[in-house]
Amino acid sequence: MRNNEYMKEFSCDLLRLDCERETARLTAFISEAVGRRLRKQGAVVGISGGIDSSVTAALCVRALGAEKVLGLLMPEKDSHPDTLKLSRLVGESLGIKTIYRDLTPVLNGLGFYDEMTACIQQIIPEYSSGWKWKISASDIRNERLFTFFWLVVQSPQGEIVKKRLPADSLLQIIALSNFKQRTRKMLEYHYADRFNYAVAGTSNLLESDQGFFVKLGDGAGDFKPIAHLYKTQIYQLGKYLGLPEAITERKPTADIHPLSQGQDEFFFGLPYEQLDACLYGEKNGIPAESVARAIGLEADRVSLIYRQLAHRRLINEYLSLPPLYPER
Repeated sequence: MRNNEYMKEFSCDLLRLDCERETARLTAFISEAVGRRLRKQGAVVGISGGIDSSVTAALCVRALGAEKVLGLLMPEKDSHPDTLKLSRLVGESLGIKTIYRDLTPVLNGLGFYDEMTACIQQIIPEYSSGWKWKISASDIRNERLFTFFWLVVQSPQGEIVKKRLPADSLLQIIALSNFKQRTRKMLEYHYADRFNYAVAGTSNLLESDQGFFVKLGDGAGDFKPIAHLYKTQIYQLGKYLGLPEAITERKPTADIHPLSQGQDEFFFGLPYEQLDACLYGEKNGIPAESVARAIGLEADRVSLIYRQLAHRRLINEYLSLPPLYPER
């Protein structure tokens, strides 16, 4: 049975969080998880300058004390210029120790950038050093459950070239991009071992439900304090916790590719406020027409989004499964 089975009318107020109560509940959870259940001395948080990792770090500070929280700043050469600046801002505002580790030498040493360039040149031969690129998803207005992806590159002169990504090239680019997240998580666990700390997971509900995370990468963690919260609610918590405005007003960004890109363009297809409403409606059995009225979309489009949410949840289920063992 779905939650709120008999609820028929949606309002955005349903996503309004009692921040004081939720902060008290989550800080108690973190204290219990880290100190008693995991038997660790503190927490490591990979800080990206985004709202999720910033709220996670702020909650850990409230639960454990600033002296027991370590922030890792881990940009690489394709990261947005604001990433390191905002990450440092979060660390300074929370009063925690931070460690800066540039991933570029690691990725360079493994031939990551050369392999990525070769892959892109197979599709757009003129691509070379000094160009920027990103992956863009197809428009969800189309009546289909699966998504097409496009490779978009920009020359140093600003010229844009866009070509459809073949399936094999898409898999290669995703595999290479995922390696960045796995390298970051490797460093988080290194410092967790070094200081006898636990690793904080920073995924939100939308990401964990839809599989927008990297297995053994940003989806990993010893405890996950915000994995049940909608993105809308995490922004509410960020303001309540007093995070800098540069963080609480920043739009979500994938920060995976060198060409600027939002999460809605790369994976979700909608601004997080609208997608939160659709996910809430889909999970709680609220008619698409009701959600559509509240967020200003057509009912048919919300119905399609409902089907896409269910489809993505199903095909990405493997990401959340524990290792499979034969029966004893």
